[in-house]
This record gives sequence, structure tokens and C-alpha cells, in this order.
Amino acid sequence: MRDDEIIAVLSDQNFWFKGHKTGIPREFVPKIKNKLKTGEIIAIGGIRRAGKSYALLQLAEKLIEAGAKERSILIVNFEDYRLEPSLHTLDRIWTLFNQRIFQGKTPCVFLDEIHQVDGWERFVRTLYAKNIPIVVTGSSSKLLSSEYATLLSGRHIEIEIFPFSFREFLKAKGIEIKEDIELYAKKAELIRILYRYLKTGGFPKVVISGDKSILKSYFETIIIKDVAERHNIREIDALKRLATFYMLNFSNKTTLRRTSKNLSIPFETVRRFSDYLQEACFIKPLSSFSISYKKVERSPKKVYIADTGFVDIYTSDVSENVGRFMENCVAIELFRRKAFNPSEQLFYFGTREHEIDFVIKEGPRIKQLIQVTYASEMDEIEKRELRSLIKASKLLKCNNLLCITWDYESEEIFKGKKIKFLPLWKWLLSSQDKMV
Repeated sequence: MRDDEIIAVLSDQNFWFKGHKTGIPREFVPKIKNKLKTGEIIAIGGIRRAGKSYALLQLAEKLIEAGAKERSILIVNFEDYRLEPSLHTLDRIWTLFNQRIFQGKTPCVFLDEIHQVDGWERFVRTLYAKNIPIVVTGSSSKLLSSEYATLLSGRHIEIEIFPFSFREFLKAKGIEIKEDIELYAKKAELIRILYRYLKTGGFPKVVISGDKSILKSYFETIIIKDVAERHNIREIDALKRLATFYMLNFSNKTTLRRTSKNLSIPFETVRRFSDYLQEACFIKPLSSFSISYKKVERSPKKVYIADTGFVDIYTSDVSENVGRFMENCVAIELFRRKAFNPSEQLFYFGTREHEIDFVIKEGPRIKQLIQVTYASEMDEIEKRELRSLIKASKLLKCNNLLCITWDYESEEIFKGKKIKFLPLWKWLLSSQDKMV
């Protein structure tokens, strides 16, 4: 490939001589921009088609708006068929960029789908040693958290991104909330759109096109590319049955042994396949809170699906399981926030008589207890759920108690403890600002 051909390809990918459509603004992009100031390599991962490539374009745009020169930023997308994914190509790109393109004080390098290049980590570590800001993205089928850690020797910050949040979903539908007062002015519309969000999910292309059939191709690609091909799995039918089982039982507790028995799949196969589905960011398991690490590991897991659109299209309708869809939505929002606050840990909490949907732990302390219930009035909330919240409050020494409802808002004193009740639509739109 000639030098002028390489520059032509790169010119298509960068802001040097033309603008780009950068899609719906993602709320996490300014936070990634702030992370660049740490001097560490930023490694972005997450479920495929969540919008990693557009995030890089938006990040470049933010840097340019802040004063960086267009020609100080190098974006290389190795999914472009015109580029040979090799270390030699990467080295030539870097040389050409410095000789013929670069203008500014400090270059900034974004490498998209970098897993395509064997030996990429050596190039990245070389730039890191020169204090050059670097962002890399990799498919979850090729580049796992453990591999980032090994290849980059701890010189990086990992950030998992997810499909659209509810606020981003609203933006895609042309609705933007600029003042808190608008939340109440548009309440009926927000509730109606929230139901659609639970049903559609947040994958950008699905939301923008309105074509939910795309989710079927995403599911097949995750199963085949991100799991089966990566791990040389031949039992494709068993893998699909396990993934479908988790979708049928989303937001419910299960154990590997129980799952193995229900599906008539060997225990070890269920264990391995479950790990692979988690690696591909398709499922998000949650352990029960305990001060004993062994009890945490042995406890039944509550399994959530990365996007509720999969659940609706493959298994059950939202109207039949609104409470479980709500809980899954809250779980993914909590994981979304946790991506920028690694000191947070998420659990559920359960005893024989009581269960709490979410325990948020930060450092040594329990930060918040959350219960999720499909209720629009106080008298629709089961007293059992509130008693569980009070019991957990006493056992875990936490007084920050939240009950997320469908459409009930208040603060109540129950058995001497204050409980805040907040509708899901309002919690989703306010929780974004609490991401750190």
C-alpha cells in the first residue's frame, strides 16, 4: 500500500480535512476526556455495537472544541478493509502522521479495534513512554479485561461502555430535558417512552432505525463470534440454550448446578459457557453480599442481560414482567455508573426471609440499599419489600434507603427509618449526573 493511499484512508477516518457525523452525544464521552488527563492508556470495552467507534469520534470532537488542532489527533480504525492490520502498517501510519499531517503541541492517538493488530501493545507502550495520550478499543471477542491487564502491564484505565442510557434514548427520539421542571411537565410522555425503552433496549442502531430485528443478528454474532469462535466451541446448540435460559430467567437468582440440571447440560460446560457469556458482556451476574468471600462466591447469582431488547424479542413481553424489566434496567444503569467509579461494588442481599435487590458498597462502607417495585401508589407496594429494606438497613448499618417505583414519589417513615420513593423515569434521568 502506497503512502498516499494510507493518507487517503486516514483522511476518511479523521477530522483533518472534513467533518464527520458523530451520532447521538454519549454522556460518558466528557468523562473519558477527563480520564485522559491521568496520563494512563484508556482501554474502552463493552458489548459489541454499543457505540465504541462513534465514542472515539465524539471524543476527538470534544478535544477539538477544547482547543486541540484537528491535525494533532490521529484516529485509526482497523475495521477498515483498506488497511492491512499489521504492526508494520501501524508503524508506517505513525511515521506518515508525524512527517506529513501532525500540527500542534502534543499528538493524541485513538486506535479502534486494535485487537486486529498482532503485537499492538508494543507500539502503544512505546507511545505511552513518550507521554502521548492514547485510547484503544477492542472487541470483547478478542480483548478481555485480563488481557488488557497483561498486555499493558497495568498502565491503563479500563472503561466499559453500554448501549444508550434512558437520557440518550430520549435524545435519539428528539427529546432533551434541560431543566428539572421539565421532568414533571413531560411526565406522561416520559413514562410512555420509558416503556418503549424497556421494550426496545438501547443499542444505537436499533433505537435510531426502529428495526428490532437487528437484535437477532447481534445475538447470533455475539454467540458465534464473541463466544464460540473465540473459545473453539462446537456445542453451539448448548451455548444458545444457555443464553436463552438466562434471558428467560433475567433478574432472577440461579445457580450453575440448578441451571445444569434444568438444561441437562454438564455442570462444567455450564460454568465455562457462563464465564464466556460474561466475558462477551452479554450477561451481568450479581453476587449476594457477605463479609465472607467464600459465601459471596458460593451464593446464587442474579443474572441480568446487557440490553432488555434481547429479552423482549426472544422471550417474554414487557407487559407480563414489568417489575423484572425495571430491575434489569436499574442493574445496567448501576453497572454503567460503576464504570466510572471502580471503587464501587454491586451486590444483592438475601436471607431466608428478606431480599434486597441492590447493595452499593464503596470502600468499606455500604453506600445505599435499593429496592425495585412495579408500583404507582404506596398501597401497591408490598409491605414485605419494605420490611426487607428495614431489616437490611439494620444488618448492614445503612440508612440511605431507596425504593424505585414505576410512578410513586415520596419520602416515608417506615418502622422508624426514612425511605425515599422515586419513579424509575426520574431516577434514570437524575442518576446520570451522579456518575464520577
